[in-house]
Amino acid sequence: MFAGVRGAGVLVITLGAWWADRNPVRVLGGSWDSYWYLSIAANGYGRTQMWPASDSIQSDSAFFPLYPVLTHLLGGGPVAGLAVAWTAAAVAAVGIYRVGERLLGARAGVLLVALWASLPHAVVLTLGYTEPLLCALAAWSLYALLRERWMWAASLAVLAGLTRPTGIAVAAAVSVLALRELLRGSRAPAVWAAGLLAPAGWVSYVLAVGARRHELFGYFTVQRQWGSRFDFGAGTVGVVDKVLTGGEVTIPVAVTVATLAVAGLLAVLLLLDRTPLPLLVYTAVLLVIALGGAGFFESKPRFLLPAFPLLLPVAAAMAKARPRTAVAVTVGMAGLSFGYGAYLTLLAKVPL
Repeated sequence: MFAGVRGAGVLVITLGAWWADRNPVRVLGGSWDSYWYLSIAANGYGRTQMWPASDSIQSDSAFFPLYPVLTHLLGGGPVAGLAVAWTAAAVAAVGIYRVGERLLGARAGVLLVALWASLPHAVVLTLGYTEPLLCALAAWSLYALLRERWMWAASLAVLAGLTRPTGIAVAAAVSVLALRELLRGSRAPAVWAAGLLAPAGWVSYVLAVGARRHELFGYFTVQRQWGSRFDFGAGTVGVVDKVLTGGEVTIPVAVTVATLAVAGLLAVLLLLDRTPLPLLVYTAVLLVIALGGAGFFESKPRFLLPAFPLLLPVAAAMAKARPRTAVAVTVGMAGLSFGYGAYLTLLAKVPL
């Protein structure tokens, strides 16, 4: 299911790139943030880009190391980056299926993967980005938690923390569940160890950036210089207010506002469905980061791609519907995803 949906999406972008006289491999593997990851894979850290007109200082320290390291091990370049991303996306699809199958049954598991592969920003799952790798590590860590495989869950959380800033959501899921078990009286060494180990990857990279900059919280300074900061949602509310009051709005901004609104609704449904605690914690942290962060507003749907548990209520409803209804919904969403993905990669002038 995943290969069919996203493979068709890659074909659409490839044809569009050829029509625009552009290299499809460069479009898929070397656009926007991919350029920074390829630079780190080839030359290591140390690149800084300054924009005097906007007082912006963009340092590659903002990017976590696991994806560029894996790209480097495969020889570097866009093809290597795509090999890592596509492999991770396939692993993620299986992990997401396993989570859906365990909670809702096999049919709902397949539909969960289909919905995830058909999201508006799902094109990112076939680009040289870190979201596929984070999704793979998160899905299998959460699956391990559902099966009480504590050290597997914690180890994957460590790797997730070395992949993206939002990898802390995986660590939070492991640590919070471990804390609950300890409060219930568990004294199992694996529970203690998992709870303490899970945040180690994320913390280690943040501290490494601080040491490199001789500033304890230097990583957050790097993010502010990029224009990213946590403002408790003030920036998000401002953009939404502009959209609702008739201000001039671009297509990516409109899609982002709609995506955030749907995500909020699905979060309520997820909570009402009595979803297992680790999935709730993981999803909540991703939502807080996406909604509460300022800067790169159009990228918020990409930040929410790993929040696949939000789709569980929809997958459950589709599993109970007639097969033709499930097919129609999937085909419709996939078609829109193909068109929007081609627009984002080939036409839009805003960062993914």
